[in-house]
Amino acid sequence: MNAPARAPWLDHRERGTRGATRFMKWLALRCGRRVARLALYPVCAYFLLFSPRARKASRRYLDLALGRRAHVGDLWRHYFTFAATVLDRVYFLAGQFDRFEIEIQGLDTLRRTLASGRGCLLIGAHLGSFELLRNLAIEHQMRVSAVMYESNADKITDVLKSVNAEIASGTIAPSSVDTVLRISERLEAGEIVAMLGDRFAGSEKRVMCRFFGSQALLPQGPLLLAQSLRVPVMLFVGLYRGGARYSVIFEPFCDEPSHGRGTRTAWVQQSAQRYADRLEQLCRFAPYNWFNFYDFWGKPAD
Repeated sequence: MNAPARAPWLDHRERGTRGATRFMKWLALRCGRRVARLALYPVCAYFLLFSPRARKASRRYLDLALGRRAHVGDLWRHYFTFAATVLDRVYFLAGQFDRFEIEIQGLDTLRRTLASGRGCLLIGAHLGSFELLRNLAIEHQMRVSAVMYESNADKITDVLKSVNAEIASGTIAPSSVDTVLRISERLEAGEIVAMLGDRFAGSEKRVMCRFFGSQALLPQGPLLLAQSLRVPVMLFVGLYRGGARYSVIFEPFCDEPSHGRGTRTAWVQQSAQRYADRLEQLCRFAPYNWFNFYDFWGKPAD
């Protein structure tokens, strides 16, 4: 499906002020995580009360992920999990990993993949903490460039960059005219390029997949890049497990596609569906980590 469409998540601009965000950063670094987390309670209460579209989207998703009707407590936990991961980004950017218990699965597999010298394309989702990847990479002497939109969350992004300016040089804007060239250069240098594969934007090519029993559109971009650049592809998630615990998972995702246009088209469809299936499994495992607070499926199914 290639017809132009307005990406629904682009209509959901961040709320709040830079001043409030700067205060939260100051509170986190000056007073510690325990005190800063107390401030999340009134913030979450405010958004739970005064964000009806996000609340509706949260309920619809949670009904599916939990396999039952979501109640107010589930909605609160969903909001609070998101807020907690945003707060923890401050500590990750500051290199304060000793505050957390981080279990990592598949790191050796990632290292072996990088040992080939071809680089690696990591595909994630708005599931858990994407920021954890970029900062863990520094801890493990790996270079990561993140392909991501920042314009719809520029207040948080600007404040976080003030904690660690290095993340600015490691970000590639997907709408730039030289995006593919920059990605190719990083991969040829044997580095990691990380992308989020669950949101499309504008007229980007999309593919229809089954997700929690309903049709959902996913972007073809990450898979088309893997096809054209012929690099290894792995999945990544950094799931928040409550308290100060995170589970990081790296796992091989797909092999290089065969030649032939028809074969490549089928490969994109099959790979996108496999990605959607794996996302669904992870959402059921850690349901409150899904941070797409908009109607992911578009018009509700009959």
